[in-house]
Amino acid sequence: MEQPLLGTRGVSIIEQDGLKFKDLNKSSKLDAYEDWRLSPAERSKDLVQRMSLEEKAGLMLIADMRMFNEAFMLQAAVQTKPVTSDFNEDDIVVDKNQFTGEPLPYTIMNAVGTSKGILQHKMRHFIWRTTSAPADTMARWANKVQALAEGDSLGIPVLFASNPRNHITGGSMGATASASVGFSKWPSEIGLAAMRDSATVYQFANMARQEWLATGIRKGYMYMADLATEPRWQRIEGTLGEDPALAAQSMVALVRGFQGDALNHTSIALTTKHFPGGGATYKGFDPHYTYGRNAVFPGGRLEANLLPFKAAIKAGTSAIMPYYSLPKDTKYEEVAYAYNKGILRGLLRQELGFKGIINSDTGPIESMPWGVENLSIGQRYVKALEAGTNMFAGNADPTQLIQTIKTHLEVMPYVNESVQLLLIELFRLGLFENPYVDEAKAIEVVGSEAFVKAGKEAQRKSIVLLRNEGNSLPLAPNTKVYFEDYQKNYHKPAPGRGNVYAQSYPNLTFVASPEQADIVLLWLKPAIRPLFPSDDSPIKVNLSACAVDVAYVNALTAKKPTILVINYSNPFVIDEIYNEQTKNRFKGVIATFGVEPDALLDVISGKYNPSGKMPITTPISNRAVESNKEDVPGYDEGAEYGLFLFGDGLHYGQNQ
Repeated sequence: MEQPLLGTRGVSIIEQDGLKFKDLNKSSKLDAYEDWRLSPAERSKDLVQRMSLEEKAGLMLIADMRMFNEAFMLQAAVQTKPVTSDFNEDDIVVDKNQFTGEPLPYTIMNAVGTSKGILQHKMRHFIWRTTSAPADTMARWANKVQALAEGDSLGIPVLFASNPRNHITGGSMGATASASVGFSKWPSEIGLAAMRDSATVYQFANMARQEWLATGIRKGYMYMADLATEPRWQRIEGTLGEDPALAAQSMVALVRGFQGDALNHTSIALTTKHFPGGGATYKGFDPHYTYGRNAVFPGGRLEANLLPFKAAIKAGTSAIMPYYSLPKDTKYEEVAYAYNKGILRGLLRQELGFKGIINSDTGPIESMPWGVENLSIGQRYVKALEAGTNMFAGNADPTQLIQTIKTHLEVMPYVNESVQLLLIELFRLGLFENPYVDEAKAIEVVGSEAFVKAGKEAQRKSIVLLRNEGNSLPLAPNTKVYFEDYQKNYHKPAPGRGNVYAQSYPNLTFVASPEQADIVLLWLKPAIRPLFPSDDSPIKVNLSACAVDVAYVNALTAKKPTILVINYSNPFVIDEIYNEQTKNRFKGVIATFGVEPDALLDVISGKYNPSGKMPITTPISNRAVESNKEDVPGYDEGAEYGLFLFGDGLHYGQNQ
């Protein structure tokens, strides 16, 4: 066997049979789990037997760990000081639900100080959220944390997980979906689906994988296999569209691009979410909240929701995350999926054959225990373990889990089962041999010219041309354009116009007012009500409910012929500005899904011939939205439902 590269910060090297191994437990002899010639299953079986109960419990938890000066997710505090590679030894302990603000029966340690998390709580899985640290600073911090873990009793390495970092998003999810400084920028996840190009989706995943690898992140809390069948759900931007087949095809490309054909020392392990499909949620309410707890299937489409997960499993996804919701009016027990034995051990394990890690979403034990509210914390842990949950997200304090295991020794087989699965992933990723990264190389890889260029090309590919009246597009050279980028804060939308684009672009002349223009280019970026904080009032997707001043827009489009561009982070209803009375104002309609201005202008000017296709159906009215079936894609809602249909998309030179 070929000698792997060993990375150490202190442990001794054992030489045997002309080969080198790390003495992780400082025993001065080669133990089975240190022997890279053995299989991950053999090594993990040996290591499980060496671990204390505290070490096992610690391994089964994942929570935030912060870099120095990093503000906590969802805190109102603005990042003021630069994030550095020093340890942050502050815990974050809360008595309110971090998402909803509701009081908790028990305090939760949402984030743990570095030394405490590793040396006392014996944790080895952490969610890494900072998006403002440069790549080399990230790499330095990752190496320091790994060195701390290497010096602990068994030398078990750390696995850093992250939410997506490479997408241009509207941001309704706040801290759980945003572009990371320096990383290459690609369309939002639903924009990847709009490209209709699996090769480019794979290219994205493979390039992003290299950026993540360079900084020390080795696990992705992504991607969402949920279907975009309920227009009001605030997480649609993170999905791969409404069609099960398209979402499945995209998931395969993502898993293979990030993980490779099998997990190895260059892989990013993926966590496909939110099983068995989070898109079919009652009236769009999200199950972070008690009023959104019900997953509903009025169209009988639970099976269709499973198709992207089946594809991800077949492609080898390392982990799957069940959602908070509970299945309403199905054959399954009406308890949240993390507690649902029929869903996890029955459907996921037995029927679908999934053999990887089942990783809970953040906080189902303390914060979102839907259907099991009457159980104690200990009873909830027992039920979740029996159901098949292997890993618990959102609490960095193992005290309750340790107490539960001591009190309920009958769950020990489930604990050992979980720990072995978690260790197998660590072994497959090569972290026991070398968890360290090249700090100098990180800044070269992240945001490299080739990756940035490919991201810009993907942005262009994701743009969809929906209407082109009289072949008005592309614009003739030297057209005078009033280009307004209209995006307002949902909570306090400023009145009046958006940002007027004044930068130069070849063959177009930008002017400062509509009156000076030949044509108005209006790029609307509506903002749906953010997921955090939210309430149980109806969620709406019409423009006036999504931070768009409809009166202002209608006055603007009345002045000059207009190219209307909508950034569809949700399937917005646009009938307040685009209707039978106003349609003749618009020479073209374009859909974007998270792109930079240059990508849009490349299409407008004809530098790039649009090729994207709609990954969702946009409803024709609020009435259509309110009467839709939550689990049925728009293209199956009936002939009167859609304005722009799934699959719509023109290109230049096509007969209009």
